[in-house]
Amino acid sequence: MTESYVVAIDQGTTSTRCIVFDRRGQLVSVQQREHHQHFPRPGWVEHDAVEIWRAVQQLGPRTLRQAGIGPEQVAAVGITNQRETTVLWDRHTGIPVSRAIVWQDTRTDELVSALAAQPFAPEVAVRSGLPLATYFSAPKVRWLLDHTPGLRERCARGDVLFGTMETWLIWNLTGGPSGGLHVTDVTNASRTMLMDLRTLSWDDDLLAFFDIPRAMLPSIRSSSEVYGRAVEAFPGVRIGAALGDQQAALFGQTCFAPGDAKCTYGTGSFLLLNTGSAPVRSTHGLLSTVAYQIAGADPVYALEGSIAITGSLVQWFRDQLGLIGTAPEIETLARTVEDNGGCYIVPAFSGLFAPHWRSEARGVIVGLTSYITKGHLARAVLEATGWQTREVVDAMNADSGLALRSLRVDGGMTADNLLMQFVADVLDVPVVRPMVAETVSLGAAYAAGLAVGYWPDLADLRRNWHRAAQWLPSMDPELRADEYDNWQRAVERTFDWLRPKAS
Repeated sequence: MTESYVVAIDQGTTSTRCIVFDRRGQLVSVQQREHHQHFPRPGWVEHDAVEIWRAVQQLGPRTLRQAGIGPEQVAAVGITNQRETTVLWDRHTGIPVSRAIVWQDTRTDELVSALAAQPFAPEVAVRSGLPLATYFSAPKVRWLLDHTPGLRERCARGDVLFGTMETWLIWNLTGGPSGGLHVTDVTNASRTMLMDLRTLSWDDDLLAFFDIPRAMLPSIRSSSEVYGRAVEAFPGVRIGAALGDQQAALFGQTCFAPGDAKCTYGTGSFLLLNTGSAPVRSTHGLLSTVAYQIAGADPVYALEGSIAITGSLVQWFRDQLGLIGTAPEIETLARTVEDNGGCYIVPAFSGLFAPHWRSEARGVIVGLTSYITKGHLARAVLEATGWQTREVVDAMNADSGLALRSLRVDGGMTADNLLMQFVADVLDVPVVRPMVAETVSLGAAYAAGLAVGYWPDLADLRRNWHRAAQWLPSMDPELRADEYDNWQRAVERTFDWLRPKAS
């Protein structure tokens, strides 16, 4: 019997990858291509959606050739994507009306401020689980409607379609102008500010508030189901899943039970906690979002805490201060001392994200004395990631009523053993890293394979998960409490650094 495989398309912020996985969840082959980042004005960030689609067209067949297989051996394709990035295109030609507006883009800040002053504004968070912010898709769509002559009329007629990147790719994979499917999944829809988090449907009042025509919106589907068959890149193969990247990482880490949590440590860090079958309204600065939905089953929800600066603090220490030559050297330097020497670094380079959401905050280094060496600074850099994780976990525990039992981790920073031990110490729970590091892509593959019976159930996926490393807490509780108090006092010193200019 010929062996079959599952393919993940991982469409990220800086690159697109195609990865082939086998039945054990092991990586068989991978192809990757970076795409251009466009910065036409300060605060504007754009991607060329056509460039990204062309990459998928080319990477798909290459990945199969590298694996030595053909499309007939692919059981299903799953897609995971950068979330919130917004593309509008002509349904008859497949040509985007503009470059895609990326999740990082802040051109809508004045629009968001104006919307926040309207009476209905508080209801946005109640219904969507999201605060009014430039981060999400709805303001980006509204901005394009307001700034492109004739666009609103074309959208109202259904001639122009909206989607996040998985919607754009599925539409093109399934035929584009010749019958392409216009669908999104619940995880990506939950990041638009247009979907009711409980009903999992587009909300008429939210659409009216943002003044967005319903005709341009994709249909909302579950995260794991067969949407259709590809006619491009993987001809004849079933497309069986779509999930936003952080939800895909949660799925790839097999965090299927309430209380399961993962943190992806990269340039910034994203911590998601499975909260079960009902959304949890955060009162501690977190986002409520859909974690995933398997076809025919109830949705599973999550709380999300985003930390802006983690790995990028190490990059700053390397590139701006020049105290190390490569990122891994920071662990060696930090190990030259026993502790931080009383020094704390709070990296509020562009404000603080969860759980504080203080845009006026700026970074500080506190506790400096003549005793402090670059080794102490290196340790303070690593500890900043640990303490920021602790703040988010405390907020999650308070919101959910679920005490974190362990934390599954992935991302580049998990190679730093000192950091991972510190995270375990400050959380007072085990920290566990899996064998397969590509958890985002693996989550998309798992969801797609589940949709077609390649894997029979969630229990089978759990059996695929294997521990590569574990760190157990060993810090004295009194020391932990004292150090956390010092950290919180350091954080307070970042507040109100930027003050409103006098008019």
